[in-house]
Amino acid sequence: MFPLVRQVRAATDHAMSACGRLAGVELLTFANTENSIPELKDRIAKAVEFIKGIKPAQIDGTEDKEITIKFASGERKFTGQSLLLNFCLPNFYFHATTAYDILRHSGIEMGKRDFMGTPVTL
Repeated sequence: MFPLVRQVRAATDHAMSACGRLAGVELLTFANTENSIPELKDRIAKAVEFIKGIKPAQIDGTEDKEITIKFASGERKFTGQSLLLNFCLPNFYFHATTAYDILRHSGIEMGKRDFMGTPVTL
């Protein structure tokens, strides 16, 4: 299993990849040198800012858009819908869940509401 920093990097990369590729905008890149929680928080904030900068109209209607991604093993072709549903979202949730699990295993008190992003209000 990759360490926490690699899990956070992968989760942010998949989130930005889905939105950016569907919108047809240049993807935000990072140096991948984060080694601390504050650096990871900064990366997450930058990824969220990138995603918020994409307007829904840039993505609407891209279900059938042809998207080709180059991997070390070769090219892989997707439609917009298959990229989102069969590649980016599953990978995003896998890495986000694994990061969450690493934090819990390390003794950080977190629950389902933390993962879901819904704070407890009493």
